[in-house]
Parts: sequence; C-alpha cells; structure tokens
Amino acid sequence: MIITVVGLGLIGGSLCKAIKKHTNHMVYGVDINKETVEMALSQNAIDAETDDLGLADITIVSLYPITTIDFIKENASKFKKGSIVIDTCGIKKSIIDAVQDILEENNVTFIGVHPMAGREFSGFEYSLDNLFDDASFIIAPHESVSRTKINLLEDFAYSIHFKKVVITTPEEHDNIIAFTSQLAHIVSNAYIKSPTHQKQLGFSAGSFQDLTRVAKLNETMWTPLFMLNKEPLCFEIDFIIDRLKEYRNAMMNDDYDRLKELLRDGRILKENTKTL
Repeated sequence: MIITVVGLGLIGGSLCKAIKKHTNHMVYGVDINKETVEMALSQNAIDAETDDLGLADITIVSLYPITTIDFIKENASKFKKGSIVIDTCGIKKSIIDAVQDILEENNVTFIGVHPMAGREFSGFEYSLDNLFDDASFIIAPHESVSRTKINLLEDFAYSIHFKKVVITTPEEHDNIIAFTSQLAHIVSNAYIKSPTHQKQLGFSAGSFQDLTRVAKLNETMWTPLFMLNKEPLCFEIDFIIDRLKEYRNAMMNDDYDRLKELLRDGRILKENTKTL
C-alpha cells in the first residue's frame, strides 16, 4: 500500500517509523515544517515528501482537532477515490460529524482512529518506532463504513505491533476517553497547582511522580480536545468532585469506619481493573 502521513509530530512520526520498521508499505510525509520533513527523511521514517494527496490508499491525518477538520475539508476532492482517510485525534464524534459527508461525496471513506499511546513530549524528535508496541488501537467508524475497510485497518494496526484493536462507536469512544484520559490530565494539572507544591522537593517520590506525570501537557492540543468533548468530561469532573467530598466529609466528621470503607472500595476496584 501507499500511505501518506499528514503531520509528522510525535504520533504521526511514530506511525511513520513503525510502518517503515514492520511493513513494506511506501510512506509519504506531509508537514508545514520543512526541517521536520528533512529530519524524517534523514531517519528513513518516510520515503519521500509529497504534495499529491491522490497517491495514498490510506491517508493518516495526525494534526490537532480543528486543524484536522480544516485540512480534510479543504482537501476533500484531492484524496484518492476509493481510499481511506483516518485521523488520530483523541475525540471522534466531532471530527466525524464535520468531515463524514464531504468525504463521502468525494468517494472517500473516513474512519475515526485513536492510537492509545503517547509521551509527555511533542514533536518528531520524540517519535519512536516502538511507541505503539503493546498499545491499543481504537477504531470508531461511522455506521456507513463497510466491514471490509474496518478489517483492513485492523490488519494494518496489528502489522505495526499494536497489541489490541478495539472497535466502538464514536459516541462510546468519547464517553469512555473522557474518563480514561481526559479526566486524568485535568486532575493532574489541577493537583500540581497546590501551594504545597512549592515545598515538595525532598518529600516526593513515586506517588507524586505518578500523579503529576500528565500535568505536563500540550495546552494547545488539549484545550480543543476538552472543549469538543465537554459534556462527557464535565460529567466525569462532577463525579470525581462528589467522590472527593465523601472522603473529606468522612474525615471532617471523624468517621473512621466510613473512610476505611471508601478506601477499601477503591482498592478493590483497582485490584479488579484490567487495562488491555
């Protein structure tokens, strides 16, 4: 196959490297930063740069959400007829609602995709050919997408060493990702704002590092992700606020048994949690 990756940042660059490492597919790269393109070429992450979107059997658009929508709309007539266009954004319904019809009119299939992997850093220089090893690859297609094309993407994901493929609806993806990813970033980012943070040096260890890791986020990327998924995310924020109040109230009321019960319930849930 011929695959074009638009946006050679952390995810796009890592996809290029994984494709080149594990398959024989031809990979073209597109990025507005020419230094990034040169870096990708020098590391053999792409075979060539291109400005012809009509070459690819699969086009992977790996840009920020609003930029993804704008790019696809502006170039809808330029993609290869009968080809597949996918995105890598952390939300699905808003993207699909925006681009589904215009691509369908141009005989191009759009499929929402979310590679469940990342780092605290952004940019091609941090991309890895093994970033997706043992990760989950979520496919959230519009109901009109054929099973044949979903199967093609599923095979593609396994070929570049994703461990698991999850097929879901765009709505379910966004509801669950609000809990598993977006809420964690909000909580971490808020937690580190405590005035006690200024005194933590020498007092912090694994717990602090675990809880603050994703506080170091790219606000330019995450702000539109949160805003485009605000209803599920606000539900999760309200829910955790209510749970935190339960712990606080138990302590304020000197209710030892209630606090122990809350802690026990959380421990049991964690012990029974599977991640893949």
